[in-house]
Amino acid sequence: MKTTLRNAVNFVFLHQIMILKNLNLINYKNFAVAEFDFDEKINCFVGKNGVGKTNILESIYFLSFTKGYFNSVASQHIKHQEGFFVIEGFYQKDNREEIIHCSLKKGHKKIIKRNGKEYTKLSEHIGKIPLVIISPNDRDLIADGSDVRRKFIDGVIAQADESYLTTLIKYQKTLSQRNSLLKYFAANHTFNALNLEIYNEQLIEFGTSIYNKRKEFLLEFIPVFKEQYSLISNGVEQVNLKYKSQLEHQNFNDLLKENLQKDKIMQYSTVGIHKDDLIFKIDDYPIKKYGSQGQQKSFLIALKLAQFHFIKKQTDKKPLLLLDDIFDKLDEDRVSQLIQLVNDDNFGQLFISDTNAKRTEKIIKKTKQSYKMFEL
Repeated sequence: MKTTLRNAVNFVFLHQIMILKNLNLINYKNFAVAEFDFDEKINCFVGKNGVGKTNILESIYFLSFTKGYFNSVASQHIKHQEGFFVIEGFYQKDNREEIIHCSLKKGHKKIIKRNGKEYTKLSEHIGKIPLVIISPNDRDLIADGSDVRRKFIDGVIAQADESYLTTLIKYQKTLSQRNSLLKYFAANHTFNALNLEIYNEQLIEFGTSIYNKRKEFLLEFIPVFKEQYSLISNGVEQVNLKYKSQLEHQNFNDLLKENLQKDKIMQYSTVGIHKDDLIFKIDDYPIKKYGSQGQQKSFLIALKLAQFHFIKKQTDKKPLLLLDDIFDKLDEDRVSQLIQLVNDDNFGQLFISDTNAKRTEKIIKKTKQSYKMFEL
């Protein structure tokens, strides 16, 4: 492990330095007014459950993704009995300052500004402030359906590839239009092959591009993920990811033709890259059924650390790393391995939340890095 990390350090000067210097919140969740000045390396939010530790992390996430991680309904981020919220972050990117402003007033559209200029499309902001979050909520990746795992893949690629996000939005729009047309056919007992073919051609173009980029991404991502898991678990178990897609054995055009009757009956598109999945395995068995809580947690942390390294390599920027309740369901050995992994010049600024202030500070002191404790 030491050799791998040391070699990576030799290239650290290639990556841009990005630091969140200051965060201002107004009417955000449980905070009426709050301001935080952050350390350049490690920042720890400690306190009992319900005091707002995770809310602070979510506000930082909001500044990168224009939405919440735990709750994507923006209006529900407004403090109770208030009419608006404001989140403002002051970043240092190399030798210049970046100011990101997010606000929402009830009954109005969400406003995102970068250095005073408002975005016309919120998707244009994705990737400007790279960020990775590790949270207990990540267990949804294992427990929930394939849509959650597709969003994970798409989210990683989109932070590093703006054109991918554009293509994905176009695919989803076309898919929605095709589904609406199928419903129209059924409701009116009619069918127009020419109209449907227009949407088929667009789905094939966008879908094939997305499929190829997902395959290309996973070829690079999977070895990094396996390495991260091995470092956390000391190589005790073997893990793997398998990409499952209908396009793996058949081209998109043939799939659409073969499933036309089924689509007409179901009134939606039953085949395509919107059905893709990522299969999680430990020692060649599904981790959902055979992995312990500690193994599942390690698996998810390895996924997110691999995401961090992939984005850093693709963008030449060190993403901010948010660790929410990170010590939950991890034994002491795995916590120590995790801290060793992030206690390295390959990582930039860290934000950590925990209920146990003494435990957190004891672990953080071992890193010999600068840090700040925020007791809520």
